[in-house]
Amino acid sequence: MIAAIGEPTVALMTLVILVSGTTNGLAGFGFALVGTMALATVIDPATAVVFMIIPILAVNLSLVRDLSQEELRTCSRRFGPLIGAALIGTVIGMAILSRIPTGPLRVGLGVLTLGFVATAQRRIPLPDWSAGGIGTFARTRVGMLGVGGISGLLFGGTNVGVQLIAYLRSFDLSHGLFVGVVALVFLGLNGIRVAVAGLFGLYPSRILLLVSVAAAVPAAIGVAVGKRLRVTTSERTRRLVVLGLLTVVGFRLVGGGLGLI
Repeated sequence: MIAAIGEPTVALMTLVILVSGTTNGLAGFGFALVGTMALATVIDPATAVVFMIIPILAVNLSLVRDLSQEELRTCSRRFGPLIGAALIGTVIGMAILSRIPTGPLRVGLGVLTLGFVATAQRRIPLPDWSAGGIGTFARTRVGMLGVGGISGLLFGGTNVGVQLIAYLRSFDLSHGLFVGVVALVFLGLNGIRVAVAGLFGLYPSRILLLVSVAAAVPAAIGVAVGKRLRVTTSERTRRLVVLGLLTVVGFRLVGGGLGLI
């Protein structure tokens, strides 16, 4: 059962959203990951996952606006099977979310976070979807259904979507189109997640729902601030800040889930 939150936590959650938005604007990624994992260290992790749905939706909505109508139609047709399967997987992931005990969920989120850090540091390579064999099959409609379903299942329960991003990178899209396609995919996923969360009763209170809606504002402010900071910092510094933050959060989640913190 997802625990309710009290009013004293609202300011802290808003601050986390602001920092997460700044991180995303600074490094170009990390909003959902940083926000979800940081919140999961101080509140019920399932509540953290649900709370982040609407802010993630707002961030991706602003990015989709950069796509033209023709690009939207083309991307929808090309990646339709992926999006459809991911939607189904997402619903299943959310249904499972409320049944996972808090401790194991915290440990799982922590392991995913540390795994992302290791991947970003290239200590563990992402799957090479584009390299013949499995990679070729993954680009077919059937392959898209498989990738979408599994990725949606993970995203629905954790807000972690790096596997979808890695898959979409294999299509060699231009940077602008890639950002737009990623935003389109996650916009669709998070749009249905809002309805599913309400249907499954995953929002423990109206306060959480209202604060989640309001969190779209500090999210947008944080992204804007991060974009301004990006021009004054080196890529190495940006990566160190983001990965350092995620490392601390990841170890705290694992320690908390195991009862060590």
